[in-house]
Amino acid sequence: MGLLPIRIRFQNHCSTQLLCASYHCIPNSRHFSQILSNNKNLSKCLPFTLRTHKSVVRALATESASPPAAKMVKAIRVHELGGPEVLKWEDVEVGEPKEGEVRVKNKAIGLNFIDVYFRKGVYKTATVPYTPGVEACGVVTAVGPGLTGRQVGDLVAYAGQPMGSYAEEQILPANRVVPVPPSIDPTVAASLLLKGMTAQFLLRSCFKVEPGHTVLVHAAAGGVGSLLCQWANALGATVIGTVSTKEKAAQAKEDGCHHVIIYKEEDFVARVKEITSDNGVEVVYDSVGKDTFEGSLACLKTRGYMVSFGQSSGAPDPVPLSTIAVKSLFLTRPSLFHYAVTRDELLEMAGEVFGNVQSGVLRVRVNHTYPLSQAAQAHEDLENRKTSGSVVLIP
Repeated sequence: MGLLPIRIRFQNHCSTQLLCASYHCIPNSRHFSQILSNNKNLSKCLPFTLRTHKSVVRALATESASPPAAKMVKAIRVHELGGPEVLKWEDVEVGEPKEGEVRVKNKAIGLNFIDVYFRKGVYKTATVPYTPGVEACGVVTAVGPGLTGRQVGDLVAYAGQPMGSYAEEQILPANRVVPVPPSIDPTVAASLLLKGMTAQFLLRSCFKVEPGHTVLVHAAAGGVGSLLCQWANALGATVIGTVSTKEKAAQAKEDGCHHVIIYKEEDFVARVKEITSDNGVEVVYDSVGKDTFEGSLACLKTRGYMVSFGQSSGAPDPVPLSTIAVKSLFLTRPSLFHYAVTRDELLEMAGEVFGNVQSGVLRVRVNHTYPLSQAAQAHEDLENRKTSGSVVLIP
């Protein structure tokens, strides 16, 4: 409770202001003289002489509770678009959660290529400056008024909106966080949720992979690529993966790729045609973009599905409709956020992802961890293809 201002007005229209420690201590005209007579120190503090038998005293007060002091935490901030060097380690305020919100202390933060797209301006942020990051796992430290279903101490994760996970603590909508099973480590959860739900909707909704299908996965040793290969293999598909190095080829093989193509050493289009006896594949999952897009279209069989879900090498050139008409191809550029619109959709997707980890279908490779303060180095390594599997930032 803060000090309360009391304006004292006299018959001669002079006035002065006192500070009272509590609403219940505000004096009225009848009791004011008694208060003064019983408190000599208070009388000495007043900057006027009060003759109570001739003065009419009126006390007016308004009570205003002082807001709690803002809590300061460390976070990565971006004040201008550009390279990794624009990621700055700064102090930021984190407030109290409002209705429908929770405050979460992050234990691990997922690094995703979409963070690079936003940093460069390929995707637009609502405001600049901003705090990047769309995936994290942490412990609930406060809940908003009237909120049920979530409580302090819960281990939760989120992926997608709102942006801002590159922080020690953050405020999140309660309906966008999901509970994390006790058997799953926070580092795994933070590296898994966005990439795992991406793999889920790519394999189960964009194109429903079934036994007997042949699929092509670019960047097969990457965070999403690794999960796609494992999951597609478990669904009974023949998996072809492309990678850049022999080391990544070995990982892709472990992750369920039946055929691995090192694209720097051989033409992946010719190799896919050889593997499929010129039939092509049912679906291509392409997160590379410009460097692989045309070749990916060439790898598809008639009525095949081209699923372009990233552009690490840059945006593909425009595609004339006549190009996909040759084989009646399907082309889609999907976003996870359009497949997890409702709370029920989110919980179903996350539940299937966590369930596949618990059952052993998915093995999460957290191959790299960096302190959150070194996010710039992590971004640089990711862009230069120095990483494989998942990358996690630790606050």
